[in-house]
Amino acid sequence: MIDDAPWSADEFESRLRARESRYHIHHPFNVRLNRGELAPFQVRGWVANRFYYQLCIPIKDAAVMANCTDRAERRRWIERILDHDGRGDFAGPNAGGIEAWCRLGMATGLARADIESLCHLRPGVRFAVDAYVNFARRAPWEEAAISSLTELFAPKIHADRLAGWPSHYPWIAADGLAYFRSRITLATRDVEHGLEVARRWCTTRERQERALQILDFKLDILWAMLDAIALAYPDDLAPELRP
Repeated sequence: MIDDAPWSADEFESRLRARESRYHIHHPFNVRLNRGELAPFQVRGWVANRFYYQLCIPIKDAAVMANCTDRAERRRWIERILDHDGRGDFAGPNAGGIEAWCRLGMATGLARADIESLCHLRPGVRFAVDAYVNFARRAPWEEAAISSLTELFAPKIHADRLAGWPSHYPWIAADGLAYFRSRITLATRDVEHGLEVARRWCTTRERQERALQILDFKLDILWAMLDAIALAYPDDLAPELRP
C-alpha cells in the first residue's frame, strides 16, 4: 500500500534542507572561486553576470506580490523588494542589494557603466534568470515563494566568502564585500517567512512533493548560471576577451 500521508512538519523541512547537496556552493566554478583559484578576470566575469540576477530579484518578488491576494503577506513580501531596490534616501546602507552588488563589481575593477549596461552578460545566464522570473509570474504565489527557499543555504556561502576572500583576493577592496555581510541576516529572515508559507500551503503529500520539485527547479537555475559563466571564462580565455 502506497503511503501518501503528509510528512510531519519536521520531516518536510528536513527534506527541503537535504536539497543543500544540489546547491551551487558545490559547483566546480564556485568551489574554485571560494578557494581563491580564479584569476581576476574570472571573478569579474562572475560578478558582472550575477548582477543580472540581482537586478531581477525584485522583479521576481513583484511578480509574487502581484499574484498574492493576501494583504498581510504582501506587506511582508514587499520588504524583499526594498532590500534590493533600496529605501529612504537610497544612500549608504539604504542603497539596497543591487547597489551593493554594483559596488562589489567596482571593487573588483569593473566600471559601473559596464556593470549596469550588462555588456558582459552571457546568454545562458540571461536565459536561466528569465526562466526564474517567468516562473514567478505564472505560478501561484505560494509556489513562487517556495522557490525562494534556496535562501536556506545562502548564509553559509556568504560566510565562506567573507572568511576567505580577503586573503584569497586581497586586490578586492574590503568595503566591496558589504553585500555578503548584509545578506546573512536578511536571508535568515526570509527563510523563516518562506518556511511559514511552505508549511501552511503544503498540507498534502502532493503539495509537499511539489515544493521539493520547485526547490529543485530553482537549484537548477542557480547551477545553470554557473555552468554558463564557467564556459564563458575558461582559464585560457584570450586577454582581449576578458572583462
